Amino acid sequence: MRPKSIRFARFTLPVLATLFVLASSAVAGPPLICHAFDIGNAKSLPWISHDWNLTGGENYDTNKLAGDTLAILDASKVPLVHMETLRRATLYARKDPMAAKQLLLKLVARAQSSESSSNPDAFALFDAAYLTEAYRQWLGEKNPANGLNGFAWIKKAIQLRGNDPQMEFAAALLTLRGPEAEHQEYAQKATNGAKNDQLLARNLATHFLGSQSPTIAEMILENIPAKVARQ
Repeated sequence: MRPKSIRFARFTLPVLATLFVLASSAVAGPPLICHAFDIGNAKSLPWISHDWNLTGGENYDTNKLAGDTLAILDASKVPLVHMETLRRATLYARKDPMAAKQLLLKLVARAQSSESSSNPDAFALFDAAYLTEAYRQWLGEKNPANGLNGFAWIKKAIQLRGNDPQMEFAAALLTLRGPEAEHQEYAQKATNGAKNDQLLARNLATHFLGSQSPTIAEMILENIPAKVARQ
């Protein structure tokens, strides 16, 4: 091998290896789906897996998905509980298109009713937004949420809610691929707010996909998926 070729290889191989690691950790899976959120002892949909995905051994009756999900959402004012519940709901929904559509219709109707009321509920908009974008990331061609704009709903939810770092965290995940300016604002507010929110702090300190991957805080602050996509 010629000297120039050796120098080129010595320079490029480590760079390519680094990019491969970043790409593997950053875009190995949809951020709203492929990472379970820590919700402490809060109630959510049944879950027997020790990983982010279904085990294949679940016996949950998806005919109850819409009713069970709404009952949990209505009983909680903790955004992370809503995020984990809707993440699980999306995984179950992929197995049952009818249940997926029914849940979406109920959450969208709830959001639209809230928008038109004199006292709109931030969580109604938040839930419709999060489910819409989770479906977009996971259901593919069978997605009944095609044509809906989850980002517009979550912006309204944050405006209604005021200072809520957990909602800002959700918005940071939704905007990992843009719009970048708004993503950075959401990421900063989420990480700053975690100083006074132990549950959020625990979630931000976890690694997205294994101990060698970035922490969630690093992922949203450095916007790693978007950077890798632009390589």
